[in-house]
Amino acid sequence: MATHAETGGAGTNAGTGTGLGAGGSAGPGPGPGVLHPEAPACAPAPGAALGGPVSHAVSRVARLHRAAAGRLLKDLGLYPGQEFLMMHLWANGAVRQSELIKAVGLDPSTVTKMLQRLEHAGHVRRRPDPADRRAVLIEATEASCDLHGEVRTAWGLLEEQTLAGLTGPERTELARLLAKVEGSLCQEAAMASCPEPDGDRGPART
Repeated sequence: MATHAETGGAGTNAGTGTGLGAGGSAGPGPGPGVLHPEAPACAPAPGAALGGPVSHAVSRVARLHRAAAGRLLKDLGLYPGQEFLMMHLWANGAVRQSELIKAVGLDPSTVTKMLQRLEHAGHVRRRPDPADRRAVLIEATEASCDLHGEVRTAWGLLEEQTLAGLTGPERTELARLLAKVEGSLCQEAAMASCPEPDGDRGPART
């Protein structure tokens, strides 16, 4: 970053080592390697991300997409991520919590907290697994049927907000490319298999 003297500024206290002295001559500037007091320690984030412009774009889009989802889901009494739990339960029926954790790709403690909130709201319930009485199954309740339709509507609105500037062919191509990116990341993470999108979820997710 240029100092004030280098940009032609005047009136700066000469004792700071920048600006002009009383006689109008330039005072001594900062020594080699000395940062201007207002200079950031690191380059701005966009500059630091020059090595990965696509990754930087994906992270920005993902953040904005999650925020948009949060605004829509808030009206339904849900937090982002809880809709994926419900989608899996609606599509697959009663499952063990371990299967649910694997399906949504979240850590166990996060899923446990989500399920506690959903259970408190009356959207899910637990019951013994008839195949193993020591195990517990998680399932959507009949009371969650109305929520199912509301989530579908909210997800449709989110889709339109997200893809509003794209044509039909562009939307199809974006979904194809995102699926390829997801597959590459799954392989990099050494996952046994990539999660298949649920029927309610749509062709791609961020």
